[in-house]
Amino acid sequence: MLRPRRFATEVDPGPVQIQARQVHFDVSGIPLHWIPGHPVASNLISLLNVVLPDAERWFVATFNEALPYVKDPKLADDMRGFIGQEATHADVHEQVMYDFMVEHGVNPEPILAQIEYMFTKVLTPSTSSDPKRRFNNLCERLWLIAALEHYTAVLGDFALNCRWDDHGAHPTMVDLYRWHGAEEVEHRNVAHDVAVYFRDSYVDRIRAMCIAMPLMWAFFERGMWYLVKTDPSVELSWWQTQRQRCRDSGLGLLPKWRTLFFTNTLDYFRPGFTPEQMGSTAQAVAYLASSPAARSARL
Repeated sequence: MLRPRRFATEVDPGPVQIQARQVHFDVSGIPLHWIPGHPVASNLISLLNVVLPDAERWFVATFNEALPYVKDPKLADDMRGFIGQEATHADVHEQVMYDFMVEHGVNPEPILAQIEYMFTKVLTPSTSSDPKRRFNNLCERLWLIAALEHYTAVLGDFALNCRWDDHGAHPTMVDLYRWHGAEEVEHRNVAHDVAVYFRDSYVDRIRAMCIAMPLMWAFFERGMWYLVKTDPSVELSWWQTQRQRCRDSGLGLLPKWRTLFFTNTLDYFRPGFTPEQMGSTAQAVAYLASSPAARSARL
């Protein structure tokens, strides 16, 4: 699939309305290793179908909790668009998890149990009777979402520019992850803007990232290893899995860990950081205009 190119400098596409696209992906008959010859890359990217639904529904619930406090009409409109997109992402990836992964014999329950515990037990709203404590808790969760959305935007930009096509990846799966990635780039400013609106605090931003980065790394590492070791068609040790991950990163099929978890994290630590500095809205919008699923979607 041809995809819009990334320009050296950002091209301003003008005002972009963030809105959900009711997409559908027919994943029947697609092999589990949808990037031929690359089981680690295929499994690691497919892990998103397990991790994302509960996480994104937590984003939605937190934003719905915060929305009544927002008096800025533009920000409130962006939040509603963000909520719609994230809810759609959760539904689509959950459907793919069952129609694609479970159909291939993958048992996602051990990973799902950990994800569900994190987002429904640990990161729940405060039940304190003190309104100030409840508000502080909301601000902390909004900053954590902003930190996690930093990584989803980085991954979205990677999806738009990676080399899956060059290695024969199945076009439906490519479109699935590029559609999602493009929407992550499209709304990459929203979570940061919301967190700043509620409490513009550099300390809160860094503290949230210090939670988000190890959380993301742990889920990627544990999830990747679980899917590989339970994959009946491959026999790889943990070290072999890591070597293949590094090889696939070098081929442009996966992001490099040092870039994802080190370079991009350091960028976020800069006092003057804004999400506009990463990714390209023009490229994201152009891809959404050409994506087979997005073109046939209901808005």
